[in-house]
Amino acid sequence: MTAYHFCFDLNYHGLIDQNFHHDPFWTWQRTAIVSLFLFTAGLSQAVAAQQGQTWSRFWKRWGRVAGAAGLVTVGSMLMFPDSFIYFGVLHGIAVMLILVRLTAGWGVLLWPLGALAIGAKFVAPLAIAAWPALAVLNQPGLNALGLISQLPITEDYVPVLPWLGVMWWGIAAGRWALANRPAWLGAGQTPAQGLVKRALVVLGRWSLSYYLLHQPVMLGLIAAAFWALG
Repeated sequence: MTAYHFCFDLNYHGLIDQNFHHDPFWTWQRTAIVSLFLFTAGLSQAVAAQQGQTWSRFWKRWGRVAGAAGLVTVGSMLMFPDSFIYFGVLHGIAVMLILVRLTAGWGVLLWPLGALAIGAKFVAPLAIAAWPALAVLNQPGLNALGLISQLPITEDYVPVLPWLGVMWWGIAAGRWALANRPAWLGAGQTPAQGLVKRALVVLGRWSLSYYLLHQPVMLGLIAAAFWALG
């Protein structure tokens, strides 16, 4: 993610010339990054459910994500007033976390439901072509559902569908692993594995802060380099 965003920043400043919106080299990277984000978010919800996370603790964490999403919107308005982020990855995660929390106990049903959610991405354009009145789903606000036939003009767009399917698969995989392969999620590790786990825990604990700060820092460093080089 950091490398991808650094290249995006270089492109923004005109230091490289790349098409991040249409070149498959970049669009597939973005898809992989977002998929990993949401799968991991689902996986973490499986751990939280097993540990008996209360609703009050859930809402406390959710508030941080929702607040961060608001900051992303404000920051993107300043940088990209014509294509600011109104429903990006943090906005999507905030909505999907609630849905995943409510459906955490649905067991193996989450696998086919996830497939249906992902498949909706491919069915929606066909449905809109067949019933033009459904084109209203392309409008801002309604397009947060993801049932669209044309992409909106925005710097980041992570709608509920199909991405809820990825998060459903994440929690389903997490619950399966906790029941059948707990070592995959850190149980019973060796001392060396324990060190890796502690390092990952630190990264995970500060992941939201890192996400919010890494772009301003990189943009600042590039601007500083421009200033230093005259």
